[in-house]
Amino acid sequence: MITAIVLYRLPPSIGYEECRAHFIKIAPDFLGVPGFLRKHFIYDAAGGVAGGSYLWESLEDARRFYSGAWLDGIRARYGVDPQITYYETFAIADALSGRAGPAEDFTTARVVA
Repeated sequence: MITAIVLYRLPPSIGYEECRAHFIKIAPDFLGVPGFLRKHFIYDAAGGVAGGSYLWESLEDARRFYSGAWLDGIRARYGVDPQITYYETFAIADALSGRAGPAEDFTTARVVA
């Protein structure tokens, strides 16, 4: 399992409210992406930087997603290339579901609210 941290600088025309509204609007679009498990849409409290913390089934799934149309969209909307860092995810602790354990235990039993 892979955690990817994606960050990009926002143009001055996109502030807190604009960023928040856009993230809420596009959140459902991720649900059908192959290998996608979870995304936390993030905004720097000091402003100017946004992005996401993603959880993927594999590095291949993540890299496939971050190329092509997604990358083109980031460049068009924000005018920059994102900074993407990949991490192997060993374990997960999730207070909302009350589950904790090896990351692979979280790929087969998805919690639906």
